[in-house]
Amino acid sequence: MPERVSPGPTLTARQPKAVHSALTVLEAVARLGAGATAREISLELGLPRATTYRLLNLLVQDEYLVRTPDLAGFALGAKVVQLAAVAAPPARLTSAARAVLAEARSTLRGGVHIVFFVDGRISVVDADPDFPLSDEVRLAREPARFAIGRLLTIEQGTAERTSRQDFDELGATRQRGELTPAYGCVAVPILDGTGRFAGALGFSGSLHRVDEPAGVLAVLQPAAARLGPLVV
Repeated sequence: MPERVSPGPTLTARQPKAVHSALTVLEAVARLGAGATAREISLELGLPRATTYRLLNLLVQDEYLVRTPDLAGFALGAKVVQLAAVAAPPARLTSAARAVLAEARSTLRGGVHIVFFVDGRISVVDADPDFPLSDEVRLAREPARFAIGRLLTIEQGTAERTSRQDFDELGATRQRGELTPAYGCVAVPILDGTGRFAGALGFSGSLHRVDEPAGVLAVLQPAAARLGPLVV
């Protein structure tokens, strides 16, 4: 006898209208700017004040909106920023940057990847198709498990001692066999015009090349220096 599957949640006749109203509130805050008050939003949309307050409170509760420090107004929240980042088109490398990346890949004969650091998150710009990243989803969720992500923690000031020590000694971060036995990764920063880490150039390959990274760094570091003006 086939297993009985419980029906999923259904929308009532009134729920689509409520969803639409919530989205129009988000749009109004985006138009009016950070600090928009409930009264201003109510007037902008022609909604009853009580309905506006109810929608605002729900959106704050779910982190789509936040209250301003003086508690008088509202601004777009973390979830809206995350959605915008996901929806944004992927960054594209210039032909000159792609040439630098191709040269590094042909020289190292291992996985060479480029990422950007955007709003405290890692955006994979070009992962090596011949030597793919071991787990791109995990890289986004647990960046400190990867050499590339450890550079981000250094930029944010949250790096562990071993990552900071590697960077002070090598100008790079490493991950040694922690995710895949006998394999690891090395990463060097790509700097913007102010010297901040705009992204990273990473290598993934055999553990012995990570333990003794001089040969890898001799390729990665000049390539990252060349990429900086081309991508930021």
